[in-house]
Amino acid sequence: MGLKDKIVVMQGDIADMEVDAIVNAANTKLLLGSGVAGAIRRKGGDSIQMECDKIGSISLGQAVVTGAGMLKARYVIHAAGMHLSGRVSEESLRDTTKNSLIKAEEYRTKTIAFPAIGTGVGGFSINKCAQVMIDIVFEHLKNEKTSIDKVYFVLFDKEVCMVFDDYLRKVEI
Repeated sequence: MGLKDKIVVMQGDIADMEVDAIVNAANTKLLLGSGVAGAIRRKGGDSIQMECDKIGSISLGQAVVTGAGMLKARYVIHAAGMHLSGRVSEESLRDTTKNSLIKAEEYRTKTIAFPAIGTGVGGFSINKCAQVMIDIVFEHLKNEKTSIDKVYFVLFDKEVCMVFDDYLRKVEI
């Protein structure tokens, strides 16, 4: 299986994914408000927010893991790409993507689903997001010792899905 076969771009609701871990586009306060975080809280239940409250705030670019409540996933990886009411930068996107993959490895996950981190309320460019996230995932998957067999980019909007799919097809590995 080639590296490109390990990455799937699909349109859908990440909160419905049956994978080992889903990534939440979080803020540093770990408050599950709107967008991906809101969907995770609505479908997963309040236990996820309660676990986040016990953790408290985390640093920009960091990632932490909670249970997934009533979701089909086993874990939620909360990737802090922005401060509350802030914006996502390329540096914070790079850090959250890398740190999410590191957390996934710590939990020996085989399947992980990412949203387009920061492209909603974080205000980050969809084109640049696709480039940054896919490049980092490819770099991570090159490690022969990775536990990850499949990375899903689960994108709510058809247009965002097309941007990620176009970039994935153009990537040379």
